[in-house]
Amino acid sequence: MIRLVVLASLALMSLPALAQTAPLHVHEGVASCAGSACHSRQVASGPDIRHDEIKTWQDETGPMGAHSRAWRVLTEPRAQAIATRLGLGRAQDAQACIGCHGDHAASRGAMFQMSDGVGCEACHGGSSGWLSSHYAVGVKHADNVAKGMTALEDPKVRAGVCLDCHFGGTAPGQFVTHQIMSAGHPRVAFELDLFSTLQKHYDLGSNYASRKSIPSGVKLWAVGQAMALERSLTLYGDARHGQEGAFPEFYFFDCHSCHRAISDDPKARPTAVINPGRPIPSGTVPYNDENMIMLSAASKVVAPKLAAAFEADTRAFHIALATDRSSAVRAAAQLAGVTRSLSGAFATHDFSRDETLAILGQVVGDAQAERYTDYTGSAQSVMAIDTLLNALVTSGDVSAAKAAALRPDIDRAYKAVTDPNAYRPADFRGSIGRIAVAVRTLR
Repeated sequence: MIRLVVLASLALMSLPALAQTAPLHVHEGVASCAGSACHSRQVASGPDIRHDEIKTWQDETGPMGAHSRAWRVLTEPRAQAIATRLGLGRAQDAQACIGCHGDHAASRGAMFQMSDGVGCEACHGGSSGWLSSHYAVGVKHADNVAKGMTALEDPKVRAGVCLDCHFGGTAPGQFVTHQIMSAGHPRVAFELDLFSTLQKHYDLGSNYASRKSIPSGVKLWAVGQAMALERSLTLYGDARHGQEGAFPEFYFFDCHSCHRAISDDPKARPTAVINPGRPIPSGTVPYNDENMIMLSAASKVVAPKLAAAFEADTRAFHIALATDRSSAVRAAAQLAGVTRSLSGAFATHDFSRDETLAILGQVVGDAQAERYTDYTGSAQSVMAIDTLLNALVTSGDVSAAKAAALRPDIDRAYKAVTDPNAYRPADFRGSIGRIAVAVRTLR
């Protein structure tokens, strides 16, 4: 901490010169943001920015501090055990780990420290080009973006940045393979609005709105779902990521379709449940369709023409997966194309109260409930219910009291997906059914 404060003081004294001489996109390090006049105060105190962003980033008590802890967890026993199983040496030195647990910037300034974990510039962009200009009088946000700042207020830009680590990217160390998960790495999950809320370190007031656009929670959710699926399909179509030797890369598939109890008892019954959205032969490993289910719900309300194409291409993709890889890759590209169109449609759409309620109704409706046959899709639906309901409360379209009445049923649904090994489709569908009844009272 002492080193951080000293470096921050030096940073403040040299900021103008640094910005004048350094090339664009150099990552100068967290210390370059941590001056007391900038982002490292102990109490929020500014009308333009909070000034306590570093404190929030360093929070040891909850998810807001997860990025600052990211590199440190590589030094802990679990990470070391994973690295040993994979033959990587020390986890904190392995590119396969620090690609997401640290800032993988190619150009690093004098104050950059990998031990800072996922620092400010990992998300906001290398600061050398805009470090001094972003606090100068009269400089607009667009000017800073032109100098290398990442426009995270744009839902598609934000989703792209987050997905690199929270789903997978093409940069070194930004793809958690099935092999890495088999060595002990936790399951990767993503929901843009929820993750944005957990990492929120800014106030969405009138001043923010005068400088940047403010996407609604529903827009963030919908764009995040579309871009997550597009990313998945694109990576699957790339032989460097979609295959592992003679087998497909199982990261893309539903884990519990294989990780089920096996019994030779003649009275044993299969635990798999038929999913009407996946027309595949019994025994075929199903693609993880969590984002497909959510996009089906959103597209039917907001973009019905695209929804019809999306449903057709989704079914065609599942069928192709049971044929051969070349057919599956072609079908994945087709599905990725309509998914890309959906993300564009969502990004430019202002979701109304009635549309949000309709999407929520679709997520918990009977047609979608039939597709909640596996853990991942069910877990994604609970996050969607929470996100959509919170968005309605935030916009004033549903009272906090009415939303609170749904909380017991939502909590039961969360409980049903707490342990993936204890997931029971019938129990989860029961919880969803109760939520569906309650949602109808909000109209």
